[in-house]
Amino acid sequence: MAETIQSLDQLSQLKPAAPDAPKYVKKVDKQGRAYATGKRKDAVARVWIKPGAGKVVVNSREVEVYFARPVLRMMIQQPLVAAARAGQYDVICTVAGGGLSGQAGAVRHGLSKALTNFEPELRGVLKKGGFLTRDSRTVERKKYGRAKARKSFQYSKR
Repeated sequence: MAETIQSLDQLSQLKPAAPDAPKYVKKVDKQGRAYATGKRKDAVARVWIKPGAGKVVVNSREVEVYFARPVLRMMIQQPLVAAARAGQYDVICTVAGGGLSGQAGAVRHGLSKALTNFEPELRGVLKKGGFLTRDSRTVERKKYGRAKARKSFQYSKR
């Protein structure tokens, strides 16, 4: 028969040990690259990173050519700057769908995920910066009987 517990100290001895935090492992392909997919609005980015001089190529074009606005280039560099790895990785990515702003956000998301695949210990820094969270805001669908998603047609009394 089961033993009766006389005090609270005995109760704490019965409870099982807390499960350990999940261990993240380095995921690298045969060429030594880490891969991840990033998404933002309608844009999807496939990102590969490998150790290098910090060259960024988007759709086989230099990042300065593809993302002409400095704000978008800064957005892409944010995960590398937060992890103190700027200029240490070469980034190759292909982006499809959406506009330039959404594509830059998708590249940033994919780059953050690829960094965690290459160096799992960076996960805490990137998670705290909010780079690993997929921004789920998308365009609201158009409803029938409306001009746009919420805008009504002009009302006229006569």
